[in-house]
Amino acid sequence: MLTLPLLLVLSQAPAAAAPLDFTEEAKLLFRVVACGNDDALPAGFDAKTVDAHCKEMQRRYAKYRSTWIGEAEPFIKGLKPAGLPTTVVYPFGGGDLISALTTYPEATEITTMSLEHAGDPRRIKGITAKQLTDSLSLLRMTSSGLLVANDSKTENLMKGQRGEVPGQLSFFLMGLAAHGYEPVQLRYVKLNADGSTRYVTADDLAANEKNEAKLLHKSWVSPDFSEVFDNLELVFVKKGDDPKSKSRTHRHFAQNLDDDHFGKDTAMQAYLNARKPIVAMTKAASYLLWRDNFATIRDYLLGHMEFMVSDSTGVPVKFAKKAGFSQQAYGTFAESFLPANDSYNEDFRKLWKTAKPLSFRYGYLDKNLSRHMLITKKGDVAPEAVEKTEPTKTEKTPAQAPAEKK
Repeated sequence: MLTLPLLLVLSQAPAAAAPLDFTEEAKLLFRVVACGNDDALPAGFDAKTVDAHCKEMQRRYAKYRSTWIGEAEPFIKGLKPAGLPTTVVYPFGGGDLISALTTYPEATEITTMSLEHAGDPRRIKGITAKQLTDSLSLLRMTSSGLLVANDSKTENLMKGQRGEVPGQLSFFLMGLAAHGYEPVQLRYVKLNADGSTRYVTADDLAANEKNEAKLLHKSWVSPDFSEVFDNLELVFVKKGDDPKSKSRTHRHFAQNLDDDHFGKDTAMQAYLNARKPIVAMTKAASYLLWRDNFATIRDYLLGHMEFMVSDSTGVPVKFAKKAGFSQQAYGTFAESFLPANDSYNEDFRKLWKTAKPLSFRYGYLDKNLSRHMLITKKGDVAPEAVEKTEPTKTEKTPAQAPAEKK
């Protein structure tokens, strides 16, 4: 039985601050920007402007479904061994929830990480008619890479860091719409030291409203919203499914994944280490996993994943083989799309000599504009002793690329 003094202490203890919930804003963005349903528009939104935008977005979704989901999803499914994890980690995945859902439609948890911040969802409620027109036009332009070319250009991702509509969140909602999902909850998160997540509260927002999100790379575009909106947690379901039993979770973290940043971020590493085993993917990632100063994230993938789908920006043969992975190539590869390590290029050329055909594009084309894809799978190869990585004399990679997408 509790004593009276203890009861008094408990009764006087401050209640934990409630998480801020932005589900209403997410559903509004899903309707107006992602065109995920035909719900009635709230007062103040010009139906003609939204209808014209959504007509074009539905045309793009239909093309994406027929030319990429229709081809890529069943092809990749046929390559997967039974019993794979349903937890996905996608480094350098700026805005690209749509490809994660195509690659791993069975996923129950997806984590993306990139230089881009999630964005402030609140401005959609106070947007003017002109701002709406301009914002929707910008979103159609910047999202065309994901929906048409299957990757996003750096400059388009940077444009989404400013303005009235949050670019990253909008891209994520477009991914849901294209795949027949709908959002059921949006909250923003921070990481505790042990890697656990905590939700942003009103106190966090009040203390940091004027602290703009920090620039993660010197040549990147600075966000114009609070750092509170760096990282999000988006819960979603297939339309018509019960959120209590069928919900899935996507978390996005604004993160520079080089060794000077991610390599020293023990909280982010702890969060990822808690997700094991995983499946992984990456594409259009500027060949950063080929580079010595991205060894920490590369080692994480090799130490935790069972299966990975990528273009040629995935894990080089040298590292995959030493960690006990086999690799199977598809399509045609002659040389990296961007200048990169000559030795790793040669290893990939050998791997692709016996490649099977590929009918769709997965991320980058190669230097000759050929489609290609790489499967990296745990097993079938005896792991070798891991040696310290030394830069090769043939390395011709430029200084660190400012973004993960091209």
